[in-house]
Amino acid sequence: MPANPIIAPFPQTRLRRLRRSPLLRDMLTETTISAANLIWPVFVTEVEGADCDIASMPGVRRYTVDGVRAAAEHAAGLNIPAICVFPHSDQALRTESCERAWDPENIGNQAIRAIKEAVPEMVVMTDIALDPYNANGHDGIVRNGEIVNDETVECLVRMALVQAEAGADILGPSDMMDGRIGAIRAALEQHGHQGVAIMSYAAKFASGFYGPFRDAVGASGRLIGDKKTYQVNPANREEALRCVARDLSEGADMVMVKPGMPYLDICREVRDRFGAPTFAYQVSGEYAMIEGAVRNGWLSRDVVMESLLAFRRAGCDGILTYFAPEVAQALA
Repeated sequence: MPANPIIAPFPQTRLRRLRRSPLLRDMLTETTISAANLIWPVFVTEVEGADCDIASMPGVRRYTVDGVRAAAEHAAGLNIPAICVFPHSDQALRTESCERAWDPENIGNQAIRAIKEAVPEMVVMTDIALDPYNANGHDGIVRNGEIVNDETVECLVRMALVQAEAGADILGPSDMMDGRIGAIRAALEQHGHQGVAIMSYAAKFASGFYGPFRDAVGASGRLIGDKKTYQVNPANREEALRCVARDLSEGADMVMVKPGMPYLDICREVRDRFGAPTFAYQVSGEYAMIEGAVRNGWLSRDVVMESLLAFRRAGCDGILTYFAPEVAQALA
């Protein structure tokens, strides 16, 4: 031993000891993700020739009804528990009254039945909003330039009932109209669909991250005005939390924050304040940025998993992500 041992300068707490090996790091991992945390959003089209890759979402495509059936079988093989269906409807069939939204034979309802026939155990989630069938591109009925609330809610209830009858397990009202959760819940109870769950898009922000999605569903260029009168101001945290509280009080079983990564603070706040099942949507713009950067070699593909871990660390029970098949394959 040295005559004058040096004691003071060296740290007594060395956190790096616990990072020395892969097994140590794995053993002490605080946040995990599995395929069970994933919901895969898919686009299904009734337009001839539109079952193709989406230019603004590299690696994502629209499916025909037969294609979505095969996609469901693929997802089941990867242990992905849920698919969320988004319709790409014929432009010529979109009207101001949006009556095709509650047609039992619209493309969304055909897709629900096809998935359930192919993989009965697959959880099928839907989107409830009028924009895929609206000539104006809005989530609600437009009267004299105004998106009217109560008339829209009546339409959304009709849409919810036909989706439940088609076999949907989870309804996802994404329209942000006031009172729609209570109205949909009451209608489901009255018509014998007590087991159908509602995942409310409770904190959906008027975001600029939705652009590629509008390409995917054929809405780009159709929107008259914007959606700021019904979606939440991105600057408003407390307003978003009031929306969540309202939807839970009206009967929502689960709530969603949308977009995802720019709003991780909201995810954490919702989970901590309400304790309800909390989901986030890693939306099309988030996907396009990550996938584009990876394909250009600016980022490694590791950032895909890192981005999803961020949602889990922020308290999310699950994530809607276009990366679901890739991530489930990696986890397997």
